Amino acid sequence: MSDPSTDEAKPEALTPEAQTVLRRARRSFGVSVGILLLGFMAIAFALVYRVMRDAPPPAVAESVAVPAGAEVVSALVMDGTVNVTYVLDGLTVLALYDAANGEFVRRIDIESE
Repeated sequence: MSDPSTDEAKPEALTPEAQTVLRRARRSFGVSVGILLLGFMAIAFALVYRVMRDAPPPAVAESVAVPAGAEVVSALVMDGTVNVTYVLDGLTVLALYDAANGEFVRRIDIESE
């Protein structure tokens, strides 16, 4: 029986022409894979864009109730709430309402120091 470590079964070295062809094939494969990945990224971008564009806008209450005689300074819709700042009897108040249905959530009195 012969020793496999002593066998001369080493692969033959490629000729310069074969190395050139192999380099071209690898480069061509790399370019093809790069173009394929760019195509997949474009499709993913288009799908995300369509989903985000077609999403319905969040529901916002049609009206909120402030106390009679209050002078509204500002109103802002943000993070699911309607923030209304008003002045009533010389006191500045920030009132928070639920943006979906307009229900009163919280009142914050603003005082100057």
